[in-house]
Amino acid sequence: MQLVPLGRTRLTVSALCLGTMTWGSQNTESEGHAQADLAVDRGVTFWDTAEMYPTNPVRAETVGDTERVIGSWLAARGGRDRLVLATKVTGRGQVVRGGAAITGPDLRAAVEDSLRRLHTDYIDLYQLHWPNRGTGYHFRGNWSYDPRGIDRAATDAHMIEVLQVARDLIAQGKIRHIGLSNETVWGAARWLHLAEVHGLPRMATVQNEYSLLCRQFDTDWAELSVVEDMPLLAFSPLATGLLSGKYTGDVTPEGSRRAVNPSMGGRITPQVFPALAAYLAIAERHSLNPSQMAIAFCASRPFPTIPIIGATNLNQLDVNIGAADVVLSAEVLAEIAAAHRAHPQPF
Repeated sequence: MQLVPLGRTRLTVSALCLGTMTWGSQNTESEGHAQADLAVDRGVTFWDTAEMYPTNPVRAETVGDTERVIGSWLAARGGRDRLVLATKVTGRGQVVRGGAAITGPDLRAAVEDSLRRLHTDYIDLYQLHWPNRGTGYHFRGNWSYDPRGIDRAATDAHMIEVLQVARDLIAQGKIRHIGLSNETVWGAARWLHLAEVHGLPRMATVQNEYSLLCRQFDTDWAELSVVEDMPLLAFSPLATGLLSGKYTGDVTPEGSRRAVNPSMGGRITPQVFPALAAYLAIAERHSLNPSQMAIAFCASRPFPTIPIIGATNLNQLDVNIGAADVVLSAEVLAEIAAAHRAHPQPF
């Protein structure tokens, strides 16, 4: 497994990141442990989780269970220094802390809770799962996005408070770096500006959705990512499994994500199946596994990208890890570009 720098953090991480959000819902603890073992054996030692996981569905009674699965694996296997662990504080509109916005005291408390569940003394990358401003244009919010309600003064005060708490947590050795998730270009630029002006920790990474079917990162975000050396941790590089081909024909396999989330978070649209057909045809023409092609595409972008791969069984995980060895030809990339022009925004 290739190792890559994580922005300006001085951390070196595996070129693929292991997503764990099914551990505790679609996967049992023992299944999560088996995935963890396989990932480590294959060199995937950068793992991502969150305090609100597992998902599908997110429930108040299961909050923290994915971190507990990771913690029990660490307690049984040891070797914390083999891993780079990333987790997240939840924020507005979710089931944790009644859906309250992120505050400094909540950030401190959430870190302590995650440390306890993970059976570790430190978190390598601590991310804000949602901006206090809301999810913005993410999760299909682009169709009705209206930023006119943003209070700039309140946003600045919140950002400074969070960065000050992050400074203290870093000084205490409880977290090493702080990052973003589901953020906008303006939001990221503001975080970076305030950190520089006030001498506070710099946001290291951003975790946003990115795949062959979701290309919002390709323009303004790409520029900021490159110039500011802020890597994209790309979640849903298979578009929640759509790009694997298992839903071809508009079917719903038993035990799949679609079985518990029929709309796939708004990704099932009349436009999505023609787009899928185009990408699956490219993979077939070039004898590529479609999942590996989709993940390799994410890793090939002209901005620093680490795809977050997930699975509900070991075979899926093995296939997805294999994408690290796939290099797409110029011909494949040209066909992908043509398919993107024909199907630019299918959900």
